Amino acid sequence: MFVLIGNYGSGKSELALNFAFKAAETGKTELIDLDMVNTYFRLTERGKMVSQKEIRLVSPNFACSGIETLSLPAEVASAFALNWDTVVFDVGGDAVGSTALGRYHADFMELAPDQLEVLNVVNIRRPLAGTVEKIIKLQEEMQIHSRLKITGMINNTNLQTMTRPDELRDGYEMLKKVTERTGVPVLYTTGKKEMLDIFASEGHDPKYYGELMPIDIYMKRDWESYIHSL
Repeated sequence: MFVLIGNYGSGKSELALNFAFKAAETGKTELIDLDMVNTYFRLTERGKMVSQKEIRLVSPNFACSGIETLSLPAEVASAFALNWDTVVFDVGGDAVGSTALGRYHADFMELAPDQLEVLNVVNIRRPLAGTVEKIIKLQEEMQIHSRLKITGMINNTNLQTMTRPDELRDGYEMLKKVTERTGVPVLYTTGKKEMLDIFASEGHDPKYYGELMPIDIYMKRDWESYIHSL
């Protein structure tokens, strides 16, 4: 089970789709949109794409309906009650957003340690994650509100279409300092394959970048891709 949390704009929804699509290649997968904060980038908008991959998507009540006040559906309990090979949670983009996880604290505590990864998705090009101190502060707040211990970080540093190898390098250097101060490891470094290939060739210490995970971009905000996803 993967729980993806992190600051607003870090790329959690993008990574949630990539994690779910990869998992669906080998087993039964459920994807849970637990973002009660951001009504702009929603996994629900990619519902058709998700269903084509034979992934079960659970979204907040009233998501994509134009209603701003969302609520948690009862179907979230299926993550713990049914026999899934992989469940991926996409959680709201700050400490307050992570509060939604607290409702399921008892269910998470029933899982063995090797069954749960709580991953802080970090994009240091976003204001709330622009310094080591900001990353640590937000990480501590999210742990308190979610009532879950963060087991690792994801370096997802990017500037969307303007991304260069510098983004991954700078993210690597900053998250290395976060790891040294907190003990929370970097478990994944994500990005377009060509950027990861350049990064991998530069001799960085894998202790501070984890698994290199190429991703595809699904959460586009251009009109054509949005229409085709409906």
